[in-house]
Amino acid sequence: MTDVLLSLKGLTKAYPGVVANDTVSFDIGEGEVHALLGENGAGKSTLVKMIYGLVKPDTGEMTLRGKPYAPAEPRQARADGIAMVFQHFSLFDALNVAENIALGMENPPPMADLASRIREVSENYGLPLDPYRTVGDLSAGERQRVEIIRCLLQDPKLLIMDEPTSVLTPQEVDILFQTLEKLRSEGTSILYISHKLEEIRTLCDHATVLRLGKNVGECVPAETSASEMAELMVGSALTPPERGSREFGEMAMDISGLSVPSPSAFGTALRNVHLTVRKGEILGIGGVAGNGQDELLSVLSGETLTANDAVKLHGQPIGKLGPTKRRALGVLAAPEERLGHAAAPDMSLTENAMLTGSVREKLEKNGFLNWAATKEFAERIIKDFDVRTPGPENAARSLSGGNLQKFVIGREVLQNPEVLVVNQPTWGVDASAAASIRQSLLDLAAKGAAIICISQDLDELMEISDSFAALNEGRLSAPRPAAGLSVEEIGLMMGGAHGMEVAHV
Repeated sequence: MTDVLLSLKGLTKAYPGVVANDTVSFDIGEGEVHALLGENGAGKSTLVKMIYGLVKPDTGEMTLRGKPYAPAEPRQARADGIAMVFQHFSLFDALNVAENIALGMENPPPMADLASRIREVSENYGLPLDPYRTVGDLSAGERQRVEIIRCLLQDPKLLIMDEPTSVLTPQEVDILFQTLEKLRSEGTSILYISHKLEEIRTLCDHATVLRLGKNVGECVPAETSASEMAELMVGSALTPPERGSREFGEMAMDISGLSVPSPSAFGTALRNVHLTVRKGEILGIGGVAGNGQDELLSVLSGETLTANDAVKLHGQPIGKLGPTKRRALGVLAAPEERLGHAAAPDMSLTENAMLTGSVREKLEKNGFLNWAATKEFAERIIKDFDVRTPGPENAARSLSGGNLQKFVIGREVLQNPEVLVVNQPTWGVDASAAASIRQSLLDLAAKGAAIICISQDLDELMEISDSFAALNEGRLSAPRPAAGLSVEEIGLMMGGAHGMEVAHV
């Protein structure tokens, strides 16, 4: 029997209108990889915030190695051996690796000593890092290494990881798992949150399932199928997306020979991009993070303006039109960054619905906003996309990441766009919600919309795409029919080896 490291007993945390955690109890053993599963809004984030000292429970207690544990702040949790790698990185692009790590330390050593320690620890755990590289020049996978090494320098007894593989390539996932296995062998416990159930089955010793804030079950992942775990999370059988037969119509959007410098010093320039997508077609675009995905969406949405004829809608040039005018023509977009880009954090869901829906939903007239109609639109998004929130008056930042993602995608889909561009549509979303979002994209295409889906989830792209292309260092490969593409072919395309200069559908 494994000794218990951390024991949770009856933890409860309520906010106005919602009980985030309802008498949650479970144990994490020494040297155990313990999965925490649940739908978006099930209470996972609140629970780990209580463990890490960011949130104080209303009732209940925790014990760490048999002694009372109630951290008043993260600094105290770290002192007690609890470390956490958050889903959203907290790094400064303009600083180097060592400087970023020093910022998270109570009493950082001299920079030369810290750099030497970073090299030693990162190489020891198979995550090599150059302490003097600027963070803005690092890939998403390398940035996550910085976050992990920052935690490992604390010599943690429990490492909490929230969606650690959402921005990693398959090769980087393998490296991460090797690191976690080494940590486990050394006696470190890991609390692992992920919506990727096959990963859970591969890595985790035990799993606790939350639903609507309550502990509804436990399982041994290696002995439980992914579908069985999904049913535990949802409370019912999971329905995979259904794609009916569709006929493509005329060309909807066309990009020809587009080259655009990056607006950011740490971004990626687009180079000689060709792209066409037809009505009723879903074009999937894959690639490792940081290869021009954000820049491509910015060009398509109108946030970055180009030569007038570089981007065409139904044959008409729109390169010089900004986002509002493009929305009026039916070009809608849902960017990757939820808080701050897709949604204003401190504005209500009603106000966020107004931000992009005012034109197509006719929510304003002669400069006056129709708030009653806007609230109805927000309520329709919440209902149709099962957004877990007390109501449309709640601020965007109050939603879990997955529920905010459902709101953002739903807001654009319900406006019946001519062309919809989405980047990472199901990032951080549970299996049930991901299936629902993918189905909504398939249904939208069936109505005749042209969809450009940018994603790092290759399974997702193969599930919904008619055509597939890959971004590599700002160049787009020639799109190919998605049906029948092998993993090897996709890997070659993502690596830039498949005719990057010429791309025609």
